[in-house]
Amino acid sequence: MCWTDTAGTGKSFRKDLQNPAKDFASALLPGYGCAMTARPIKHSLTLHGHRTSVSLETAFWEAFCEIAKAKNVAVNALAAEIDAARAGDEGLASAIRVFVLRHHQAR
Repeated sequence: MCWTDTAGTGKSFRKDLQNPAKDFASALLPGYGCAMTARPIKHSLTLHGHRTSVSLETAFWEAFCEIAKAKNVAVNALAAEIDAARAGDEGLASAIRVFVLRHHQAR
């Protein structure tokens, strides 16, 4: 589960990240309490007033949400920061994965 700010309005909703059991691998990821998806799942974001989506594995999305919560910022705001800092040819989903990885390596 992840709390997501909707378009920076301050209103939040709870997004259920679970898919049918067939989409999950059998092994649970330690520390995340969720099964790793066989395929990335699309997540909607609003960056600078424009809707977009990123496809991320459940573990990366959960970790990304946890980082946003720890920093006390909305998921959309953190995604916008990552978007502004990424290289021109780097996809947003890849940039978020690298951000999550670097964040956890620094801990």
